[in-house]
Amino acid sequence: MNRLHDGKTLTLAVSKGRILDEALPLLARIGVRPLQDPARSRKLILDTSRPELRLVIIRAQDVPTYVEHGAAEAGIAGRDVLMEYESGELYEPLDLGIARCRLVVAGRDHAPAARPRVATKYPNVTRAYYAARGEQPEIIKLYGSMELAPLAGLADRIVDLVDTGRTLRENGLVEIATIADISARLIVNKAAMKVKHAAVRRLIAQLRGAVRPRARD
Repeated sequence: MNRLHDGKTLTLAVSKGRILDEALPLLARIGVRPLQDPARSRKLILDTSRPELRLVIIRAQDVPTYVEHGAAEAGIAGRDVLMEYESGELYEPLDLGIARCRLVVAGRDHAPAARPRVATKYPNVTRAYYAARGEQPEIIKLYGSMELAPLAGLADRIVDLVDTGRTLRENGLVEIATIADISARLIVNKAAMKVKHAAVRRLIAQLRGAVRPRARD
């Protein structure tokens, strides 16, 4: 049976790492617990204590793709990933308030550059941020160790996620500007919202109820 036309079952895509770690206690509040430990199992699709809901554990950047194309009816992804993805085909009904951090511009100092070289894994967000200020930076796409780019002379600035800022400070970098406050969001496939309306609405309502008491903890 095509799962998109089975109104009772849902697949929830969740990104690996911090978001998964913080999402699991939230899901437990609504009675959703994976039947196998995600930290120990090599399985990427996990059944849960609720037979109508299963989890797909994938890399962060793939979550909106899986949800947009219907491989998962819903997903949990960071706002940074959604900003970079730039899709109008997803509903974003709920801020889950987990995995909080900031997307910032950082560098060795605040000195302006005529046409800054900016290293980042968020080229779309970076381009839009500088365009709003009438600037056209040279964007260098990297996938890790952003702090190294200014130190090695590869870039003048970086655009990256920051939590406490400790890594920046230990590498002699300073925050120059905050682009956005980031947290994990629930996203939903538009077709699933229609075809599986009751099941999707139930999940949204249950997670909304779980987020509110957590916010007061």
